[in-house]
Amino acid sequence: MNWDKDTLFKALGDSTRRLILDELSERNELTLYELTIRLITKHGLSITRQAIAKHLSVLEDAGLVKSKRKGKYRVLIFNNEPLKNLLKGWIE
Repeated sequence: MNWDKDTLFKALGDSTRRLILDELSERNELTLYELTIRLITKHGLSITRQAIAKHLSVLEDAGLVKSKRKGKYRVLIFNNEPLKNLLKGWIE
């Protein structure tokens, strides 16, 4: 899959979105509730689940986050392929 570099850089340009990716890379499968709690307690963010959902939408558009259903929950998953492809293009 070919991801748009501008969309990728836009997604990475926000510190909250980078924290979201940090949390998802540390614990690959999180629900929105779990992610919200981790951002508030671990990083001291004052943020709502609705605001996080908007950030997740940007990350999903960039291909950096995927989601799947697990029972009644939607689980968020970090997809690092767009980053690998971006770096691969510059390093090779």
